[in-house]
Amino acid sequence: MVKSKAKDNSKSKLNSFLKRVATSLVLIPVVIACIIFGYPTLYLLALLGAALLSWEWASMVPNSRPTFYAMNYFFVAMVAVLMNPIIIPALVMVVAFTVAFCKSKGEDNRKLLLLGVPYIACGIGSIVSIYSAYGPYIVLWFMFVVWGVDIGGYLVGSTVKGPKLAPKISPNKTWSGLLGGILLAVAVSYGVMVLFKVSPQVSAYYLIMAGIIAAIAQVGDLIESYIKRRLDIKDSSNLIPGHGGIFDRIDGLIFAAPFAYLMLANLAKIVK
Repeated sequence: MVKSKAKDNSKSKLNSFLKRVATSLVLIPVVIACIIFGYPTLYLLALLGAALLSWEWASMVPNSRPTFYAMNYFFVAMVAVLMNPIIIPALVMVVAFTVAFCKSKGEDNRKLLLLGVPYIACGIGSIVSIYSAYGPYIVLWFMFVVWGVDIGGYLVGSTVKGPKLAPKISPNKTWSGLLGGILLAVAVSYGVMVLFKVSPQVSAYYLIMAGIIAAIAQVGDLIESYIKRRLDIKDSSNLIPGHGGIFDRIDGLIFAAPFAYLMLANLAKIVK
């Protein structure tokens, strides 16, 4: 009986892993192509992502007005994607946050409902801002770094294991996984710098950024895990086979994006 359960569990994990691999092999090339082609494909992808994230957040956080909150989140994110300079999206965000604050009075999860306003807009908007300011290859560098920390964290964490990183929030994450993820993210960044023959001074800054971004992305992952644990749900949705929802896949990415944009802006000042 015990062996049968263990066998079923192993088979279930294998099926889930194969689904994740198959889905990734389809989605990752599409995302890369959209980034390289730029306008309008990147913007359409960003708007699609914003719409799905808005729907997920409004659905996974229990509330009495899911349609209102989803539309509120998406409107702010849309402005953040399509409009520059940043002052206009910031003003729209303040208005949307104020409206959500007034509408959410009496909601049991009021703070989480309000968090959706800046969380989605700042994350998606920052990725598009990185593209607008620095081009597609810097966006790809940023994404490769975040993907690197995810892959490194999974491979090293599941192999080495060791002390838990945050057992009450995400029992499967370990300190070894965090270190492995950061190291792979830095290695990926180094590979990109060598490929494009970037100067040693600038390369060093990108390596430092990669390590910081990797750590921030892990914080974003833990925050989403905490939110899901608080809401007693396993995934943000079931949109992506084997992966769960959009938030489950890009939580670290959108959390780290505003910090990446600020660090890149600082680098631009140093280079000048």
